[in-house]
Amino acid sequence: MTRHGGQILVDQLQRLGVRRVFSVPGESFLAALDGLHDSGIANIVCRHEGGAAMMAEAHGKMTGQPGTCFVTRGPGATNASAGVHVARQDSTPMVLFVGQVARAHRDREAFQEVDYRAMFGGLAKWVAEVEQTERLPEYIARAFCVAVSGRPGPVVLALPEDMLSARVARPAIRAPLVELAAPHAGAAEEALDWLARAERPLVVVGGPHWSKDAAQDLAMFAETQGLPVALGFRRQDYLDNRHPCYAGDLSVGMNPGLAERVKAADALLVIGSPLGDIETRGYTLIDPADPHCRICHVHSDPGEPGRVYPPELAVTADAVTFTRALAHLPACGRDWSDWTRAARADYAAWVAPQETPGAVKLEEVVRWLSDTLPEDAILTNGAGNYAAWLHRYFCYKRHGTQLAPTSGSMGYGFPAAVSAALEHPDRTVVCFAGDGCFQMTLTEMSTAVQHGAAPIVVVVNNGRYGTIRMHQEKQYPGRVSGTDLANPDFAALAQAYGGHGEVVTKTADFPAAFARSRAAGTLAVIELQVDAEALSTTTRLSDLAPGA
Repeated sequence: MTRHGGQILVDQLQRLGVRRVFSVPGESFLAALDGLHDSGIANIVCRHEGGAAMMAEAHGKMTGQPGTCFVTRGPGATNASAGVHVARQDSTPMVLFVGQVARAHRDREAFQEVDYRAMFGGLAKWVAEVEQTERLPEYIARAFCVAVSGRPGPVVLALPEDMLSARVARPAIRAPLVELAAPHAGAAEEALDWLARAERPLVVVGGPHWSKDAAQDLAMFAETQGLPVALGFRRQDYLDNRHPCYAGDLSVGMNPGLAERVKAADALLVIGSPLGDIETRGYTLIDPADPHCRICHVHSDPGEPGRVYPPELAVTADAVTFTRALAHLPACGRDWSDWTRAARADYAAWVAPQETPGAVKLEEVVRWLSDTLPEDAILTNGAGNYAAWLHRYFCYKRHGTQLAPTSGSMGYGFPAAVSAALEHPDRTVVCFAGDGCFQMTLTEMSTAVQHGAAPIVVVVNNGRYGTIRMHQEKQYPGRVSGTDLANPDFAALAQAYGGHGEVVTKTADFPAAFARSRAAGTLAVIELQVDAEALSTTTRLSDLAPGA
């Protein structure tokens, strides 16, 4: 019996446990669309390849399994590259299938032809082009393996259309890889002995491979040893923020008290995090050339420790299994309680709401969401100053409740919310978005309605690209250029797509608007009309005016 390449591809996806793919259709992979037709794999058809790739990336974040995306050649691939970049910087497993011109037409600059190895070489962990139809299972199995191994990330497979439509005898389908994790007990003991020599230790946790059990293990380890824990940028759901050892997140606009604590620490136990640009405030909190503290760096990629900061101790291990080993160790006998209580006090002071100008106060809106939403509600966001209110005032209580790009990609929050609502239709999903951020991917409202996803979008409308305006005022005061926005009626636009829409002009009106949006049972958009003065959680626009 023969099958075309599209059917062989889908057979392999089924064997690997793929339940859902995200796509924008193209003539270059018609055979794959045919293979999906009666496969039982849900094909979420999107409106833009960037949105499709971001939905797939969010799926990978939520499940730990590669998010799967199909896009067409040329423009489809270039559009999807935004999502590939998110997956790369966020260490998210993802496999992108890209259509390609027929093999006989390559290197002629045929219609929409691109050299994908060159294009994605710096973005993906591995890029390959499948030449032989019978080798599709081999390539796909390897792609899924590479995507999840070591430091997870995106893989790109190019599929020449004639290879995909060719019929061959059905090849053997590859089974998924089963990898046994090492226990790391000995390494964990050494790391704790190393940490016990410190007077002012700080545990920093981030990166991929996290889970509900890992969050519980981290809580147990921190409590047993009495250690303060800081979470990496947009990894705030790795530990219940109510835990007495939680010291806050190392994010854009981080708590100044936490920043000072990083500088005062004499030992950092870094688990999973790359300890990158954002976590170190542009490498200023810790000097890469001469760190002020000792560092033990635990990472699944052996090439990560020492890439920026020279560690005194390096461990090759994924964060989940290493934290599990730490959680089972007895107390080391050191008393860091005063240091840890002080770190917690700094956090508590930071999350006390600081009033911002205007009739709609984001600090109150976010605190209401934090106090009111179910503990398993999923919060998503993209990039922009508006997200700082979410970072500062929302208390994350469970793992798997934050979907946000550490890459700082605008437009991410809404596709991620659609993906989350499809994966968890029984949970409340809220996208917190800026007006500029939302407009980058709001066409996926059509996707949400078509496929029955019902996220609630809270749009912060201040009529500008707020982050860029802030930097502009700091560096070129009084010379506004290219940062103002002409916005639509977001509520009416949601209604036009078949969803529910509301406009809120006073903080007191938000709870009722949210209740109506939740009861609508469909896509909903709540537009918050905020004062342009509210530039950040700590700064007014007028504070940056010349002579202020």
